Amino acid sequence: MLIRHETLDLGKSERYPRTHESRRYAELSTSNQATLLVSSLDRRGIVARLASFMHERGINIIQVDQSVDAEHGDFRMRMVIETEFGQTPGAQLEEELEAVARDEGLKIRVNLSQAKPKVAILCTKEPHCLQDLLQRHESGELNCTVCVVVSNHGQLASIADFFDIPFVHIPVTPDSKTASEHELKKVLEEHSVDLIVLARYMQILSADLVAEWTHRIINIHHSFLPAFAGASPYRQAHERGVKLIGATAHYVDAELDGGPIIAQDVIACSHRDSITDLARKGRDVERTTLARAVRWHTENRLMVQGDRVVVFG
Repeated sequence: MLIRHETLDLGKSERYPRTHESRRYAELSTSNQATLLVSSLDRRGIVARLASFMHERGINIIQVDQSVDAEHGDFRMRMVIETEFGQTPGAQLEEELEAVARDEGLKIRVNLSQAKPKVAILCTKEPHCLQDLLQRHESGELNCTVCVVVSNHGQLASIADFFDIPFVHIPVTPDSKTASEHELKKVLEEHSVDLIVLARYMQILSADLVAEWTHRIINIHHSFLPAFAGASPYRQAHERGVKLIGATAHYVDAELDGGPIIAQDVIACSHRDSITDLARKGRDVERTTLARAVRWHTENRLMVQGDRVVVFG
């Protein structure tokens, strides 16, 4: 069963200043940029070839970040260009870069900044990650458009309403999981979603859905993986007397809490901390770690190589 939630007028303009101008400025400042993610086996001349390609078209290179995995011989690079300086339209640029990739044996992914990724946030009852992401989105901190919030419970509808984001309630029971996921897929398609963010969504997605959205689902797990995977990590941490607790943002794959790790962080704790204290401290780390992972993904700073994620600065 799918329950759509009507947006309420909560007088937000009086309680919380709107920041459309800051978001608009962020959009304008990157509207003429494009990002290239390049990978191949390492060899001489790759950077020179791409730099010459840009120079010939009058395209300005703003930033380059490259590295080589000496153990495996892998080359990877992130290049940010300013297309306003050239005369090559985006579609033509992509086509010509495809030809370069074929000739040089490269994998090149082009992301034009004009097209911000559309994000769906999935949540259950815990509000902290959802609220933090929507506030960052409202202030223009995240390079994306949050287009819908989906939950298997209705408690967090008011948070989505406050930020003028559509809220869709899709109840999930053991008997309705297949039907509920079918409704979820319809919502994702309806909103043309590019990225799914699990903001403490306490349901396991099917293997089919995960496979369809490979490297496009980000989850926040409330422990420093691979330690304390699964349920009740704070209770596990308390029982072991750990001195650090953390959070892990990772891409979702078929293994529970086992996908490629994007971002991690920790905070100190002691024997004086109760399970409640650990959970409170953990929520702070979860917020910042998840936001960092979403920002890196939407800024095209991530490249998955095997079970590892390369994060470009």
